[in-house]
Parts: sequence; structure tokens; C-alpha cells
Amino acid sequence: MRLLHEVLDAAPAGRPAIRHADVTLSYGELRDRSLGLASWLASRGVGRGDRIVVQAANHPQSAALLYAASRLGAIFTHLHPAAQPYQLRHVLADCEPALVIADQECLAAARASAAADVYCPQELPADSGPSQPQAGQPVRPSDPACLIYTSGSTAMPKAVVSPHAQMIFAARAIQERLRYREDDVVFCALPLSFDYGLYQVLLCALAGAQLVLGGAGQAGPALLATLAAERITVAPLVPAMAGTLVRLLERGAQPGTGLRLITSTGAPMPGSTLRQLRAGLPGLRVQVMFGLTECKRVSIMEPDGDLTRPGSCGRPLDGTDAYAADSAGGRLPPGETGELVVRGPHVMAGYWRAPALTASRFHADDDGTPVLRTGDLCSFDSDGYLYFAGRIDEIYKSRDFRVSVAEVEAAALDVPGVTAAAVLPPSVAQPTALLAVTGDVSPSHVLKELTTRLEDFKVPAACHVLTAMPLTAHGKTDKKSVAARLQETRQ
Repeated sequence: MRLLHEVLDAAPAGRPAIRHADVTLSYGELRDRSLGLASWLASRGVGRGDRIVVQAANHPQSAALLYAASRLGAIFTHLHPAAQPYQLRHVLADCEPALVIADQECLAAARASAAADVYCPQELPADSGPSQPQAGQPVRPSDPACLIYTSGSTAMPKAVVSPHAQMIFAARAIQERLRYREDDVVFCALPLSFDYGLYQVLLCALAGAQLVLGGAGQAGPALLATLAAERITVAPLVPAMAGTLVRLLERGAQPGTGLRLITSTGAPMPGSTLRQLRAGLPGLRVQVMFGLTECKRVSIMEPDGDLTRPGSCGRPLDGTDAYAADSAGGRLPPGETGELVVRGPHVMAGYWRAPALTASRFHADDDGTPVLRTGDLCSFDSDGYLYFAGRIDEIYKSRDFRVSVAEVEAAALDVPGVTAAAVLPPSVAQPTALLAVTGDVSPSHVLKELTTRLEDFKVPAACHVLTAMPLTAHGKTDKKSVAARLQETRQ
């Protein structure tokens, strides 16, 4: 398999592939639908190298469109349906799609912003036969399959160019560690605009497993009931969703699930959350992971390996290499902290239409192996296990000492009663670090507890308790919104 649609074509045709609400498709039906959609796209002039943008809630149609685009050599981009018109305008101007497909709620904004034709999903052929689209230019493994927009140090989201070869290598290497099974039912309430969600489509196809697509409604108070009703065996979670599951279990809800595996990435998962999940779901196994869109996944821990190596994110994927580097790019010995550098066939092709940014992060070794300088800080132990230490741009000075945002947040999450934590580093407008938390705690109690976990210079000057931690559409802490809320409290 060298192209994304070949993953689908190799899956067992009779097995259930993907389910959402009252729509269920077998792998054979998903294949036929992708062929029909490829013909439909081709009839509208979409071909190799053209971009298609889908702004829609999770639905099997999005998976079919991913594979349809692959068949044509077109480049697939999925946007969260909650993306604001400001963000949508940026993406459409940046990638200049040949065609846009948008949910009814997003249709007006898409039509106002796109120069291309815009369709709603109801206008797409639902059950067109498996007609083979007319042959166009041959699709190559080095061709981009997806543009995955991700936030970071730039003012607006930037698109990571993700070729077929890199995506398939990453998916296979992840599946080699996670070992999804043919009889697994995998629940994905993560948006397909988030690569953690999108890759569930590929992982399930590689295993012949069934993917159940959910949305925000199933990721909240209905989460535990959904896991039971859908007979879920595997659940990829971010910390916010895991925290919701813990609270539901604490309320005495009867799990009644066959959940065997939880995976976690996107942000560090608090150890207290993992302990509570294991206590409430006997027999559950956990695999913590670390990754970034620029290489999809860096490392994966063995099942329950966090119990023996707390704080570690596991070992690099097979067939790849990762190390901590000094300022000159040299490898650091075990135990020393430096910039995380990743080498291997999973390193993506750079940033879309951003040559200077690409040149600063993406390189190649003398033997041509792709190399990514991540901007993350980490260390490795003598056995090659990765320990994340924070972003380089999230290290600040306090009393002339270096302090890691990630370390302070981890210490705050260790305080009983704290359910989420975010540190805002000092800035021109804010001369001292501030801590925001959620939970049944008082600011003074949290700060007092931190003095027993951190050196004095690492304890933030002030703590604020929020009723809820603002999250991005992908379930990560939205620190811009945190800063705005704290600003409101000071006015």
C-alpha cells in the first residue's frame, strides 16, 4: 500500500467500517462510495494537486471524500464546523480550493469566502455506483494527500503538507504499537480536522475494525452511556474528555462497557486522571502517546507503561529516530534536556506556501533522511523513553531561573481537587506568571500545595479558579481565552 485509498481497498469488504447515527457502511460500501465521489469530483474538474475543503461535523461522508480525493491525487482538508468565518477566510485564501463542501450551518460563510464552487453534503451523490473515475495524471506516494491546519507560533493556523507515503508509514507504525483488532469498535468524538481524529479512519481500515463517529454531544455528559450503548472497545481521548469520563464514573454511573483500551495524546494526561479511570473501569489498559502534526506521532508507550515510567511518553515509533539536541544540533546524553529532533519517513513535507518557516524546521540528513526540529523540549532516559519538558517558547525566567510551563501545570494537576490547569508566562502586559485552574479548590490552597511540589521561584504569583477551562475545537486548552478571562477578572 502506497496511497491512502489503497488502505481502504485492502480492508475486508464485508466488515462494518464506519457508523454514525443511523448510517452504517461496510468497507465495501465505503469503497464504492469513494469511487462514486471520485467520479463526481472529477466531473467538476477536480484533479491531481487540486485542493478540496470539507467543513462538516463528523460523518462517514467525510471519510469517503478523503479516499475519493486520494484516488484523484487531490489534496483533502477538513475544517472543524465551529471554525469562525475569520479562520475560514484565512484557510480558503491560503489553500485556494477547487471545491468546498460545507454543512448547512457553515454554507453561507463558505459561499461568502470561497472563490470555488460550494456544495452542502446533501448535494453529493449518496449511493452512486462504484464507477471508476477517468484516469488522470498518475498519483505518486510523494504527492500531498492532506493539508492539516494546525495552530502554533504563527498568528494564523498553518497547513502541514502530509504526503501519502508519510501518512501511510505513520498509520502503519502507530497500528503496530496500538494493535487495533478486527473485532474492535473504536469511538471517535474527536473532530476529523484534528489529525488524532482523522487517523482513526486509517487505523481502523488497517485493522479491519469498526469506527463509530460521534460529536461534541457524545463527548460530554452522554460519554459513558455512549460507550456502553455502542459497545465501544477502544476510545482515543484527550485530557478534557478523560476528565469528563472520570466525573461520570465518580457520580456512580454504571459503566457497563467492554472498553479495553484508551489512548491519549494532544496534551499531557494527569496521572490522577489515569488512576481514576483504571479504578472505575477494571481491566482497562492505557497507552499514552506524544506527537505533533509535523510528523504525526513521535512516541507511544507500551500498554500501561506509564505505571512503571510515570511522566514518559514512550519510545519512538519503529523505523524512526528521536533525540534531544543541544543548540548546535548535537545529540545530548540520556537525562539532559534539549530540543526534540525527529528523524524518519514519518516527517512530513513542510508547511504549505511557507518556505521560510519550512526551512527553519524541516531538514534532511546527509543520507537524505528527513529531519524535524520540533521546538519542543525533552529528555530521554538510558532506555530511549521520551520525557516531554514543554515548548521552547513556553520556558520563562523567574528570579533569573528557567521555569517550564509544562512542569508547573503538571504540579497543579497533582493537587487534589484540581481538574484542569493552565499557566500564562510573564509578558510585557503581565510581569509575573499566572495560574488558572478548575475544580473544587481555593486559590490559596492550590498555591500552598504547589510550595510542597515546586521550588519557590516556580510557584506562580497568583492563582485563579475558573468555572470551566476554555478549550479549542480540538480539546486543547485555549490559552488566549484563558488570558482574556483573567483580564476580565482584573478589570
